[in-house]
Amino acid sequence: MRLGGPVFGEFEGPDEWIAALQKLGYRAAYCPLDTKAGQGTIAAYEEAAMEAGIVIAEVGVWNNPIHPEEKQRRAAVTHAAECLALADEIGASCCVNCAGTRNAGHWYGPHPLNFTSETFDMIVESVREIIDHVKPKRTFYTLEAMGFIPPDSPEAYSDFIKAVDRPRFAAHFDPVNIVNSRERYYNSGKLVKEFLAKVGPHVKSVHVKDVLLTSELTFFLKEVPPGKGGFDHRTLLAEMRRLDPGIPLMLEHLETAEQYVEAAEYVRGVEKSL
Repeated sequence: MRLGGPVFGEFEGPDEWIAALQKLGYRAAYCPLDTKAGQGTIAAYEEAAMEAGIVIAEVGVWNNPIHPEEKQRRAAVTHAAECLALADEIGASCCVNCAGTRNAGHWYGPHPLNFTSETFDMIVESVREIIDHVKPKRTFYTLEAMGFIPPDSPEAYSDFIKAVDRPRFAAHFDPVNIVNSRERYYNSGKLVKEFLAKVGPHVKSVHVKDVLLTSELTFFLKEVPPGKGGFDHRTLLAEMRRLDPGIPLMLEHLETAEQYVEAAEYVRGVEKSL
């Protein structure tokens, strides 16, 4: 298992960054640089990671490439392309963004048009535009499934891969983000298997977290740290081991360094039980 997560605190240069990752026992990392980094700095971090046997899993974008206002859409596409270029230069497994939303007030928020065929086509064209501009040779552009926007199912992700039709478009797998019903909550292991059966060979990075179905009204699913909810991590880890144990499994969305240590211990414990 190639587990990773963020590191807290400041570090001076790649050696301190690697030391922080190794102290946590991580074998994967989020990209520590932004798009303003120079080529020399990027090369130094890539070399340090390679020498330490650490995979740089992701460069995150997190904006709205189908924003309804053209100026903001153009800015989002430009930044996504810059992030994809950084991912390619540093040798990251993927560059990950969300697909976008028709909601002008939020980069991943709900909108009644988000799941229309028109929006599907808009997403496909934005992904092509980003990939075709950069022409990456080493990395892949991917979409993270989110709660209010596509792709929201194994079938939807498979449809996007076929429609985009670019060899450098791949898949990011955040299974908790597509747990959006009681059926999926109580059968999350089945959901994992269905997703990997359809999209597995394209997966470049995975987010590991948890989800809890509460008794609040109305129907309410809450993201929680790994081990604090009802997600079937045992099936996730078993299926990822079967698919490719070298794919990064990345912890996220926790508030403190202590929470990340606890989450990593839980995930490692599940792996040992397989």
